[in-house]
Amino acid sequence: MNLTFTGLVVGAIYALFALGYTLVYGVLRLINFAHSEVFMWGSFGAVWAMTLLGARTGMSWPAAIGLLLVALVAAMAVSGGVALVVERIAYRRLREKNAPPLVALISAIGASFMLSEIMGLRDRIAGWLNLDTVLAPYVRQARENTAFVNPLPNVQVLEVAGFQIRSNQLIVLVAAILMMVALDQFVSRSRLGRGVRAVSQNPEAAALMGVNQKRVVQLTFFIGGLMAGAAALLYLVHIGVTRYNVGFVLGIKAFTAAVLGGIGNIRGALVGGLVLGLVENYATLLGLASSWKDVVSFLLLVVVLLFRPTGILGESLGKARA
Repeated sequence: MNLTFTGLVVGAIYALFALGYTLVYGVLRLINFAHSEVFMWGSFGAVWAMTLLGARTGMSWPAAIGLLLVALVAAMAVSGGVALVVERIAYRRLREKNAPPLVALISAIGASFMLSEIMGLRDRIAGWLNLDTVLAPYVRQARENTAFVNPLPNVQVLEVAGFQIRSNQLIVLVAAILMMVALDQFVSRSRLGRGVRAVSQNPEAAALMGVNQKRVVQLTFFIGGLMAGAAALLYLVHIGVTRYNVGFVLGIKAFTAAVLGGIGNIRGALVGGLVLGLVENYATLLGLASSWKDVVSFLLLVVVLLFRPTGILGESLGKARA
């Protein structure tokens, strides 16, 4: 039970993170490898919000929930804004010039390194601007782990089969699933969501029907960024630290979850993330050290793709059922 629930918690974070890859691929048929840094910037947005508000551990539930909601808004706003910047700088011009997908891929990788290093050099950047003293709480130890102050009391909520389910774990799992369900309903039922699906299915026909493709692409990046910011906050609630390069391995895991469930499929990202989290945790039952979790995860991906190249669900965003 312990391994199952913990795996679901981690898998839910993977799944929420994976939505950015799924949405962009579903619309543009491109992999946004800068999405991992969108997640990383969102995590720092949450840390900075908590620092600014003077959060401390063990606060009362109403105050803690209020602070976490502010941190959630900050993380989603930062990630959404960074995602729009990535779309504007790394993709839009190339898309207008009908550049080959490989060029866009290289541009995304370059944007990923740029965003990571800007965060890793934030102390020097503040020093160049003579703001290092004023911004000291936000820029110190730029290349080391940065702690997240979680105001929630991490208490036992339930006990199932002798396993204690704690408040932080339950909040992460429930919040991630609710946000994924909300996004799925938005894409399936809203007017903007129908525009996203129309562009994904047939961009030319969508343009003839009056759908603004440029606006849809921006919306897709922005929504993916919002989900990455939400995933970043939940990751901090669960793990408690972030780092300038935290998105590298987590981004690969999220991309694996998206491919595993069916790249371009929102529900596939949920399934892929949960399966990946469970498999990682169950690997410890085989006597493997935690460092082997990555090996098991990618082995699972290879096996699934050998027998089902489109992933577990394999339904594209453009064909998602309303």
